[in-house]
Amino acid sequence: MEIEQIRFVVFLGIFLLMLILESFIQRHPTVDSKKTRLTINLALTGIDILAVRLVFGAAAVAAAKFAGENGWGLFNYLDWPEWIEIIAVIIFLDLMIYIQHILVHVIPFFWQFHVVHHSDLDLDVSSGLRFHPIEILGSMLFKMGLVFALGPSTLAVVIFEGILNGMALFSHSNIILPEKLDRILRFVVVTPDMHRIHHSIEKMETNANFGFNLSIWDRFLGTYIQEAKKEQPEIILGVDQFRTSEELSLKNLLLMPFKAIPKNYSLFPGND
Repeated sequence: MEIEQIRFVVFLGIFLLMLILESFIQRHPTVDSKKTRLTINLALTGIDILAVRLVFGAAAVAAAKFAGENGWGLFNYLDWPEWIEIIAVIIFLDLMIYIQHILVHVIPFFWQFHVVHHSDLDLDVSSGLRFHPIEILGSMLFKMGLVFALGPSTLAVVIFEGILNGMALFSHSNIILPEKLDRILRFVVVTPDMHRIHHSIEKMETNANFGFNLSIWDRFLGTYIQEAKKEQPEIILGVDQFRTSEELSLKNLLLMPFKAIPKNYSLFPGND
């Protein structure tokens, strides 16, 4: 089995595991039809995958292979052991994705597309896949640029992409962890309770807890919130301008960035 196939099997396994766990250890009550949301979010994912394949092909993995063949990037000039390179790549790309996440909250044009992700009325494993295709293309272009600059091995990129996808599913999942375990995990990684705060309807909370994998960036760079204003099961999720299922159909999600959007949630100046 090729490494890409292994990554897909792991991704599918995590998705199904989180989906099952949400039925038994649900953290936050649902306010919208899970079946409808799951259908919409998976359909959006299918469009995203098709868009990336059509525009970039194998994307970041292909970029790593191309960089290696042509001697591009920092790691093609460094004679580091592969395991050290992999760790360094994962940590650096993790920081860059954290910064990218802040940028899509700061820059008006990017926020117009990112709001699709935040508009979900519930938060579960499928929310980790809910992105507008134009945002996905922009994100992939950003990652490819980083890969060309770094010149990491194909294996390092595959591992990072696997972590990126797996942690997106875990951190968005609607599961409850034992309080002590959540507290311990938060010292290293982003937990569902930590990330759920980021999806709060409250602007101050939406603009915090930007990490997707390592929690250290939020802690060290001042964007960490330990607790929301409300208890976890009472957090109101989404954005205040889109509160009905009809407004959040697949068609409306695809068109949302081109209509009036809730700029009051973004971080750019003049929207307090």
